[in-house]
Amino acid sequence: MSRLTDLYDQQGQSPWLDNVRRDWIQDGTMKGWVDRGVRGVTSNPTIFQKAISGGDAYDEQFTALLKQGTSVLDSYWELVVQDIRDTLAVLRPVHDASDGADGYVSIEVSPLLARDTDGTAAAARHLHDLIDEPNLYVKIPGTAEGLPAIQAMIAEGKSVNVTLLFSVDRYREVMEAYIAGLEANAGDLSQVSSVASFFVSRVDSEADKRLDAVGTPEAAALKGQVAVANAQVAYEAFLETFSGPRWEDLAARGARVQRPLWASTSTKNPSYPKTLYVDTLIGPDTVNTMPEQTLDDFDTGGTLSRTVDADFAAAHAVLDGLASVGVDLADVTATLEDEGVASFSKSFDDLLESLSAKAADLA
Repeated sequence: MSRLTDLYDQQGQSPWLDNVRRDWIQDGTMKGWVDRGVRGVTSNPTIFQKAISGGDAYDEQFTALLKQGTSVLDSYWELVVQDIRDTLAVLRPVHDASDGADGYVSIEVSPLLARDTDGTAAAARHLHDLIDEPNLYVKIPGTAEGLPAIQAMIAEGKSVNVTLLFSVDRYREVMEAYIAGLEANAGDLSQVSSVASFFVSRVDSEADKRLDAVGTPEAAALKGQVAVANAQVAYEAFLETFSGPRWEDLAARGARVQRPLWASTSTKNPSYPKTLYVDTLIGPDTVNTMPEQTLDDFDTGGTLSRTVDADFAAAHAVLDGLASVGVDLADVTATLEDEGVASFSKSFDDLLESLSAKAADLA
């Protein structure tokens, strides 16, 4: 048994893989990850930009699409949807064996829609109708504009992965959108699922930079602690939200909790432990999606113990300390949301540019 398997069996946390590559689907590597204990797969525009631009695995299908007169943009979606469908098939046994708790594969709406409520809802609806598999998550950015789209999809019975969450306040709004969507759904709530992707390491990257600028010993002592504390307080909010009469009424109808998914959990600072953002956020009803290197690092040397709710008071103390040295966490998370939207949009634009250049070469 691997630590990845033990993570789920002993602690109730599902390890997911944050990568999709066509060659991995074709050569059995993706199934190998599942055999090692991976219980879901996430993707984003940056992942597909690297996968499609980084080799020739997509050239045959891309060439055929161009010969049919398909545009570069439509070809991109054809390539991505094919990978998602094939990955869904690999993960389907996990979905079935877990009674719909795991085995999900995520595809993201165009990042250009992050500030467009109606466009996001229409795109999410289209992807669900196009792929039509029970273990599909459509990723919707957790921006203010994304909240009504999230609620609408849940009300329609369409499962979603809410992405680009950095602040606990926004996370609370996302959970409210999920619950309100369930309350508006007259169907079988057991068939609706959602995760909320709460980004971790990027918070330390931004907060550490600001702490360095403060330059005091008190500020230096907080470096490398803010991201974990922020995520732990988010888990505290999760426990508060999915309890009490309002939630119990929905649970009686078969509703599932919207699990927090820890994203951006590879360590960006080489001086921090490789599995910092895994070891410190372990607990039931959670997901941690990791790139392959972090999965390997955890599998060979990670810590298997419940940590995410071990000391909420200490987590709050870190965030209070951040405020006391003059760093505004709300500004940190707002900056990260804007940067995240811009980064995914740039990856999307870069990919379309590289596909256009490749189309010219193939022509």
